[in-house]
Amino acid sequence: MKFKIQLVTQTETGEDIQELACLERETEGLEEIGISLAEVKALLTSLQKQVVGQQIAAYLTAQHRCPHCAQAFRHKDQHPVVFRTLFGNLEFPSPRWFQCDCQPHETRTFSPLTDLLTEHCSPGRLYLETKWASLVSFDLAAQLFEDVLPIETRIHATSIRNHLQRVAKRAEAGLGEEQFSFIDGCQREWAALPRPPAPITVGIDGGYVRKRDDKKTYFEVIVGKSIPEEGVSKCFGLVQSYDDKPKRRLFEVLKGQGMQLNQQITFFSDGGDTVRNLQLYLNPEAEHLLDWFHVTMRLTVLNQTAKGLPKTFDDEDQQYELREPTLKVLESIKWYL
Repeated sequence: MKFKIQLVTQTETGEDIQELACLERETEGLEEIGISLAEVKALLTSLQKQVVGQQIAAYLTAQHRCPHCAQAFRHKDQHPVVFRTLFGNLEFPSPRWFQCDCQPHETRTFSPLTDLLTEHCSPGRLYLETKWASLVSFDLAAQLFEDVLPIETRIHATSIRNHLQRVAKRAEAGLGEEQFSFIDGCQREWAALPRPPAPITVGIDGGYVRKRDDKKTYFEVIVGKSIPEEGVSKCFGLVQSYDDKPKRRLFEVLKGQGMQLNQQITFFSDGGDTVRNLQLYLNPEAEHLLDWFHVTMRLTVLNQTAKGLPKTFDDEDQQYELREPTLKVLESIKWYL
């Protein structure tokens, strides 16, 4: 059996009917069932062109007259503009109009679409580029775009990196100022807050990463994970030696999980200076615990050192045991901890 599928658009009056796509399908095998990825890309591209074209035409029609005297703007020229979307890169003419003489203006001409298209990349595409590039490499993110979305032209990893940096700078500009303490108010005000959510557990650790261009130089990276008993966990990371708002960044992560000043929070860390200072004065109910793994690492080193000691040592005319008492003390320290 063979059948045809047509996708058309038309105006409200039924005029200007335009065919977007025509699919012919034969149900002779498994590969003919449903719509293929290539056909979906073609459909989405055609539909996107129609939608964006009509939106821009409607916007230009609404902006075609001066808001002061209602006189139509005179046309000067036009130039092509590329707008990158999730469903294809669209190119359309952007007109340039003369300013109206009824009011003084700094320029003689203007492009009305600059107020609408503040960027040449749609927010939806920037969101996916930022999300995918944060999970995989820039090259893999570019390949994923080409495989899944109807993008006609090749996407370069450099473009995704530049878009990611632009979004990061925009998010960075909205970040508040750094503070020594984020604890506001007093105990009476904290007690008046609503019932606190379930406790939050935060694990933080640091490490040193070698620079790509200088193998002898390292920088410190702090990473962690905030795990609420109720809700979604969040990961965070920062470069301690470069970031000038580390505490603010961690506070915003906890705040995004609904943290209140009367809520119980437990921090696990190895007790390093940078990690310890990062988690201080974020919440008055916070409890700070040392990670047992890092404690046992220190004890293991001490234990190996003690095994290298001599069994006994002589002090004048007396002989004392050295190795076994030292190992016994270290074992006692471990169990006390």
